[in-house]
Amino acid sequence: MSRAFGYHAFGGPEVQQYFDRPDPQPGDGEILIRVRVAGVARLDHLLRSGVVPDLNGHVPFPQVMGMEAAGDVLALGAGVTGLQVGDAVFGFALNGAGTYAETTVLPAENVARKPESLPYEWAATVPVSGTTALDGIDRLDLPAGSTLLINGVGGSTGLATAQLARARGLTVIGTGSGSKRAVAETLGVTFVDYTAGDVAAQVREFAPSGVDGLFDLVGGESLRSVAELVKDVKQLLSAADYTVSELGGEFVVRRLGRPSLEAVAALMVDGTIDPHITRTFTFDQSAEAVAAVETGHTTGKLVIALG
Repeated sequence: MSRAFGYHAFGGPEVQQYFDRPDPQPGDGEILIRVRVAGVARLDHLLRSGVVPDLNGHVPFPQVMGMEAAGDVLALGAGVTGLQVGDAVFGFALNGAGTYAETTVLPAENVARKPESLPYEWAATVPVSGTTALDGIDRLDLPAGSTLLINGVGGSTGLATAQLARARGLTVIGTGSGSKRAVAETLGVTFVDYTAGDVAAQVREFAPSGVDGLFDLVGGESLRSVAELVKDVKQLLSAADYTVSELGGEFVVRRLGRPSLEAVAALMVDGTIDPHITRTFTFDQSAEAVAAVETGHTTGKLVIALG
């Protein structure tokens, strides 16, 4: 038996609970891991709320929270190649098994070996935050010297995107609340406080003719308030709002396989990306970790250490 944190129905924080379950068994193409660290992502509470049933509507209750994990391989399912029992790994739980658990199963194609020099805490931030940033930067493919606007720069994906953009020679403008200013500016970001008035007007003070690319990580009215700033609507990209297509832009296409995981891990090892983990919670503090991200005001990345 192993312990897990999840929910017994779709809803708010009141449906969350700890429960014991037998160690899941890896099916074809899956691996069983002992989870050392789970990343905390915005998607976690959205799945709990039931607003994306295409992803977890088929999973029986109780469901385990979490999409990101780093840990050690305990067993291999049939057909798994390139991994061995005992390997330190990290990856996505795209099969509905969750990651806020002492043990879980991950699809082997969505897992990579952890570089020895990469801490488990950092590796657990790669699957959602790190690869989203890489997908956005690669899709926009802006030449050095271009100006990129990151809408929502202070969260984990925003900070990773800013670091990748700066490494590629881009000028970066980022929006966020005032509490995110200090960390964003240390990365070379020109910061715009969305609580200080007209965001579009503030951005135009730094980019009078508009921006060459826009990566949105907020969605909704925040996206719409800045969409007009991009010179070419084909360079309008969102990772938070599918309705970006109504504005002429597109939703970022995600690459969830081993090559993307390895690419981001390598960028962390060589110093290009620091995930900016601002707090590590214990497993018993899982509800607190979820609540912190659910406010939408956390800076950087939060993780849960399971041992």
